[in-house]
Amino acid sequence: MNITETSAEGLRREYTVVIPAADLAGRVDAQLKEIGKTVRMPGFRPGKVPMSVLKQRYGQSVMGEVLDKAMSDSAAKVVEQHSLRPALQPKVEIVKFEVESESDLEFKLAYEVLPEFEPADLGGVAIEKPVVEITDAQVDEALGRIAAGRKTSAPLTEDRPSAKGDIVVIDFDGSVDGEKRPGMKGEGHELELGSGSFIDTFEEQLEGTRAGDHRTVNVTFPEGYHAAELAGKAAVFEVDVKEVKQAVEATIDDEFAKGLGFDDLAALKTVIRDRLGGDYTVMSRLRAKRALLDQLAELHSFEVPQGMVDIEFDQIWKRLQDELKAGDAGEDAGKDEEELRKEYRDIAIRRVRLGLVLSEIGQKNNITVAREELNQAVLAEVRRYPGQEREVFDFFKNNPQAVESLRAPVFEDKVVDFILGQVKVTEKPVSAEELMQDPDEEEAA
Repeated sequence: MNITETSAEGLRREYTVVIPAADLAGRVDAQLKEIGKTVRMPGFRPGKVPMSVLKQRYGQSVMGEVLDKAMSDSAAKVVEQHSLRPALQPKVEIVKFEVESESDLEFKLAYEVLPEFEPADLGGVAIEKPVVEITDAQVDEALGRIAAGRKTSAPLTEDRPSAKGDIVVIDFDGSVDGEKRPGMKGEGHELELGSGSFIDTFEEQLEGTRAGDHRTVNVTFPEGYHAAELAGKAAVFEVDVKEVKQAVEATIDDEFAKGLGFDDLAALKTVIRDRLGGDYTVMSRLRAKRALLDQLAELHSFEVPQGMVDIEFDQIWKRLQDELKAGDAGEDAGKDEEELRKEYRDIAIRRVRLGLVLSEIGQKNNITVAREELNQAVLAEVRRYPGQEREVFDFFKNNPQAVESLRAPVFEDKVVDFILGQVKVTEKPVSAEELMQDPDEEEAA
């Protein structure tokens, strides 16, 4: 084959490859001979089928295989000869080839290569890592939230109408535009008024009711409602109140703890403290990682492959479109498309550049991901789906590529931990609220 470099601008490299017709014909004949050794055709003994017959029967499919293999081999040869580090698979464009005239095969290979750069000196990098000291008050607050979720109910002890915080037992039947819809009917449903369990002002309109009352409740489904056919629609519910109960707060004591499977209240508080500590540790590391990545972004400025940026941008843009449709896009919902595309393309460029920086630092410091670490990542994914552990585990077991997809995030975390061990990290005491606050909200404030 004849390989000629035709362009080398920035990270783009283009080559023209010519493979002589005789070479292609030789490859086709060789493959047809292999087929002829085993193929069985009526009227011919095994291994005695004439080449002309083999070409007529298999020539077209074999030529397709030969072309694919020839172009694949050529791409590998280009990478080897020119010491390329391709960012993605090359784009292939056939310039000239005619099967009938048995012409040479001429095609172009267009590569984007990874940039050559030296990671910045990290000696001057200093990171503030927010940390939270867990107090008894935080443990008690978390314990209160657990108790709130285990409230019971009892009949009212006084003759009065229902109020916020009470539980009404209701039968209801709803319609939209006068038409009954699935899922809008229920009997004996216990609804805590003020809980926000039902849409719009449904619960508010039942305040002040007594057992035996009937109410017509008018509400509007939110625009981002999960059932798209109901989103933004006005609905009417006919509601019969069967009973009014009062909520009874759980008593937080040893018996309460035993009901949750613990020896006593002290044991329950210990577990809560440990879980809070684990949650705060994870968030603290995420905040330190973000601060580190921000500094790495400031320290590095080099051209990145546009193909990689396009892939990253497409993934971000798809998620954004899903959020916009669901009404979960926040402040992005008020921006025009051109502004959003510019903003998120800049984010895609930053992500690609940071990914290349972390990759380079990892390679220079011989950081790798062991099989056991991949297995631990799989187990972590399995634990994210309570009740579906077996299905998720089987999915990874039967899809090795899914397991490999976890390698990149595990590698990134290892590199980040390595860098955090090399730079100056100062712990900064903060409140739990400050730790959990979105950094973007902090900057806006």
